[in-house]
Order: sequence, then structure tokens, then C-alpha cells
Amino acid sequence: MSTETKKKKENLVRSLFRGDILEEIVIKQFYLMALIVTLIVVLISNDYYCKKKLLEIDDLKTTLTDVKYENLIILTELTSIGRQSQIKERLKQNNMELTSPTTPAFEIKK
Repeated sequence: MSTETKKKKENLVRSLFRGDILEEIVIKQFYLMALIVTLIVVLISNDYYCKKKLLEIDDLKTTLTDVKYENLIILTELTSIGRQSQIKERLKQNNMELTSPTTPAFEIKK
């Protein structure tokens, strides 16, 4: 080997141990590393945001299910209260003397 190649290898080894090569690479690639770090931060924050929204969606689904069941219960109660037999019983309990008509309803046509 020639002395010139030996000097280059020695300089390479010295700069490697001193950290000059690493420093040059970091300085040259600073903007790329800053972009990568920024994208990682954005990705992590997006992940947390999505998880938060999914938990909120699950809570809203359970609330919606509860409200649907409550609505069904109320509709069932109202339907049972509105039956003619139930109305007659309540009238008797309250001592009201209302009776159902004996003649059928009819329509007046012009």
C-alpha cells in the first residue's frame, strides 16, 4: 500500500474515534432528522387522538343503547295505559261515571 492510502485510513480511523464523521453526518442530515422527529410526534399524537375518539364513540354507543331500552319501556307502559280496558278500570277507581257509547260512530257526508 502506498503511504497516501495509509494516511487516509489513519485519518478515517482518527476522525471516527474523535466523532468528526458522526458530526458531519448529523449536520448534513439535520433537516431530515428534524422532519422524521416531527412526523413521529404527529403520528403519536394522532394515535392518542384516535384512541380518545374511539373511547368516546363506545361511550356514546352504550348511552344510545340505554336510551333505546328506556324508550321501549316507556312506550310499552304508555301503550298499556292507553288501552280501553285500562281506561275503564281507572274511571271506575276514580268514581267517574263515564261510559262508552252504545251506538257506533258515524260520519256525516255532504
